[in-house]
Amino acid sequence: MTPLLIVYGAAALAGIMLAEAVYLLYAGTKDRRRAINRRMKLQEQKLTQEQVLIQLRKERGADGGPGLFSLHGLRVLRMQSGLTMALPKFLLFTTGAAFAAALAGITFGVPPLIGLAAAPALCLFLPVFVLKHLRKRRHKRFGIQLPEALELITRSLKAGHPVPVAISMVAREMPDPIGTEFGVIADEVTYGSDLVSALHAMFERVGHEDLPLFVTAVSIQATTGGNLREILDGLSRVIRERGKLRRKVRAISTEGRISAYILSAVPVLLMSGLTVLMPQFYGGVWDKPLTWYLLGGAGCWLLVGNAVMFKMANFRF
Repeated sequence: MTPLLIVYGAAALAGIMLAEAVYLLYAGTKDRRRAINRRMKLQEQKLTQEQVLIQLRKERGADGGPGLFSLHGLRVLRMQSGLTMALPKFLLFTTGAAFAAALAGITFGVPPLIGLAAAPALCLFLPVFVLKHLRKRRHKRFGIQLPEALELITRSLKAGHPVPVAISMVAREMPDPIGTEFGVIADEVTYGSDLVSALHAMFERVGHEDLPLFVTAVSIQATTGGNLREILDGLSRVIRERGKLRRKVRAISTEGRISAYILSAVPVLLMSGLTVLMPQFYGGVWDKPLTWYLLGGAGCWLLVGNAVMFKMANFRF
């Protein structure tokens, strides 16, 4: 062991430790950011509780009036998807994306008539598709968090806290989406709303299928009395069992979904492979309008087949 090797080894060890320290610092900061929900982030901006409530309701569209773009279906979808962007701005972005896709198709050889006809259809389809995708993703996260929130409320009730305090604990301890939603309930109760009305308003904002069980349990307890702790404890178990059953059904129906994916991918992969390996195979028909009509018809039938297969593999209970 020469002194030079010892210096090199110490330098390498110091570099490794420095890199690990930077990584742990970044990872810890990132974890803390994830642990804070939207409501607590607004509170860190030195806003009052009333201002936080107004801002959250404005972002969720709960106080918005019927404007030019505020169609009821899109407005409900936007509210339940958790999107904070204003609806007119969102529609402007999706309309621009639809026309950009149509222009790209015309640039790559799609007949102008088909491209111009597809643009309005995309303008109508794209916002609904995006909002439904966001709502489905948000419902999935909310459904995972709901049993944990009910257990947290149950433990708080066992400690002797009233229901509003237990709900405010969920708002402080849990991340989005459930942390902010329960925080809105706590703020609404603080500013004069009764608990049952605040829970019904949360169901309208979220739209998750398990929420009526919780809302009904609290409503019955508020009107007729009873042991809410035992009710919520049992409700938490029921929701967990429903989640297990839902995941089991999804696992059983995986074969149907995979079949739909494969049958959808095979024509596209085959056509792409032939285009790359034998460019002259389709070279003589790209400029024929009938080719694009036939491809459009094949795509429509493919979508119909996928819809049927996914409907067969989808179980509602």
